[in-house]
Amino acid sequence: MIKFFLVICCLLSVQKEEPVLSWDDSYKLSWTDFKAKPNTKANAVAITASGITFGFSITKTDDNKVVGFTSDVHAHFYPEQSWYKKERVDSHILGHEQLHFDITELYARKFRQRISDLKTSNSIRKELKAVHNAILKELSQIQGQYDKETNYSIHSESQTKWQTYIAVELDKLSKFKSVD
Repeated sequence: MIKFFLVICCLLSVQKEEPVLSWDDSYKLSWTDFKAKPNTKANAVAITASGITFGFSITKTDDNKVVGFTSDVHAHFYPEQSWYKKERVDSHILGHEQLHFDITELYARKFRQRISDLKTSNSIRKELKAVHNAILKELSQIQGQYDKETNYSIHSESQTKWQTYIAVELDKLSKFKSVD
């Protein structure tokens, strides 16, 4: 378990060296945020690299009993890994990419909510890891479902339904929103 904690810390320190944008409800992505060179061989016209960073600390007594824990969860956008094909994009596609980032924030909120339900115990490290793994799996599945149902933004009606759905879900979990 110590290795898991150290890996998380290392990933967080690596990610902090790379420029990131933290999710903020008052900021919307612009094409200038997408800094990577486009993959000209890809069918995609834009790629949003976003993810959840997670860290935690555990407080123990001298006899090794866990008496508390804190956690840190953030939704980030990675400009240096995100790209677009200038000649093929528009504001509709930017909205699709923004929603990928918003979905990442939604799952960061779900993660914080589930963490808030955990009770301090000697198994908290294992429980945090399980919640983290479940959230990452769910996030990956919903991102894929979003792209499939909208056909990567081509189906405008489906895109609009997703925008409404994600806005409602974000609002339901507003007490768990990212604060940097």
